[in-house]
This record gives sequence, structure tokens and C-alpha cells, in this order.
Amino acid sequence: MSNDRPRTGGPIEPLILALAALTILILDQASKAMVASSIEVGQRVKVIGQFVELWHAQNRGAAFSLFQGGTLFFLAVTVLALGMIVYFYRTFRGHSPWLLAVLGVILGGTLGNLIDRVRLGYVTDFVSVGIGDLRWPTFNVADASLVVGIGITVIYLMLTDPARQKARA
Repeated sequence: MSNDRPRTGGPIEPLILALAALTILILDQASKAMVASSIEVGQRVKVIGQFVELWHAQNRGAAFSLFQGGTLFFLAVTVLALGMIVYFYRTFRGHSPWLLAVLGVILGGTLGNLIDRVRLGYVTDFVSVGIGDLRWPTFNVADASLVVGIGITVIYLMLTDPARQKARA
């Protein structure tokens, strides 16, 4: 990233970040609440045949249900992630509003799962994709937002890396 760009974009930038984060947070918490109130834990409901199912799960671990029961560890990782979001927000100021929206999506996903961990002691997962027993690990709106947001950010950073820019020239 070049340092010749202005690092301020006015009051609209925090608003973009906040609106994106709030949108994801509301979608995440509302969808989890709907699943928790209408589908028993462990129950599966077919949405698109067996390919997409709603499958209510309580995940006490990380992505892919790894590290079960590590709540304190995940809280520490979340604090670190929030620090990274602040760092990237400061770095991306003055850049594209879309980039700040992507950062807001990451923030919303981070907060969505944090709220579950603090309030419930687990994260509610419910989207299951696959065929038969060959399934992707169950996830939720926050998880999907984190994966997509981080993926877009990594691609952006790779495409704007000054070393790569010089190599192309």
C-alpha cells in the first residue's frame, strides 16, 4: 500500500464500518434466535434436498468444531481479532468505502460469535452443506461473514502489495 493516499475520509468512514457490522450482527443474532426457537438441538431440516440443511448445533469449539471447550482461549483470540480490525481500519482509512464495508462484515461476524460465547458458552451453528455424510462443517452467518470478509481482505492485500506492484512493472 502506498503512503501517498490521505488517511482520512471524513465521518462517513466509521458509519460505513458500523452499518456493515450492525447489519451482519443483526442477521447473525436473528438467524440464530430463529433456529434456537424452532429447531431442536441435533435436529435437521432439509432446505434444498439433502444438499443444504438446517442443523441446529451448539459449538463449544472453534471453526470445524476444533478445540472444544476452549472458551477462554477463544475470548483471547477474539480480543486479538478486534485489535487487528482496529489496525486495518486505521490502515484502510482514505481507501475504498467497499474495503471499510468488508472490514465491517468481519467486525459483525466477530461480534456475533463473541456474543454467543459470552452469553451462552457456545456458538449456535445451523447451516449444513453436503451430500449424505460428506458434509462441510456446520456454520452460521457470523462464520460465513468472517470467511468471506477475511478472504476479500487477503486478496486485496495481495493485489496491492508494493513488492508485487514493482514486480509487475
